[in-house]
Amino acid sequence: SRQVASQCQLLQSSLGRLSSPQLPQLPDEPVSLQDAPGGLFQMPPGDPFPERVTVVWLSVLALACALVCDPQENLSLAEITLRRLAPRLLISLRLLSPGADVLLRQDAADALLDRLLPHGQMLFLNERFLQAVDREL
Repeated sequence: SRQVASQCQLLQSSLGRLSSPQLPQLPDEPVSLQDAPGGLFQMPPGDPFPERVTVVWLSVLALACALVCDPQENLSLAEITLRRLAPRLLISLRLLSPGADVLLRQDAADALLDRLLPHGQMLFLNERFLQAVDREL
């Protein structure tokens, strides 16, 4: 998480944007993440992963979402999955105070991850499937 936060801050500063530690008001409508900043980096073997992994990350509002990918996984699919997963996770957020404290509702997040990443496996997601998942959840 520290490396993702560092990557987000580096990207924000390179774009000339100041990052705010406060979470902006969560929108009532779905967020479009087409232009949301993101990237990827590799982590060497060691703690916590025994082999080299690639982390795909996406900055959403003042939060960051990340997927840790094995070497053989499709990174383009990981980015697409993350861009489709992040707005649905935002719906699962609950503000704890007017500041930056948020809580991810575990039951909603677990159900979402179970449907979109069953057993940690990425799926090719189409809009019809996503609409069905949205209705179900």
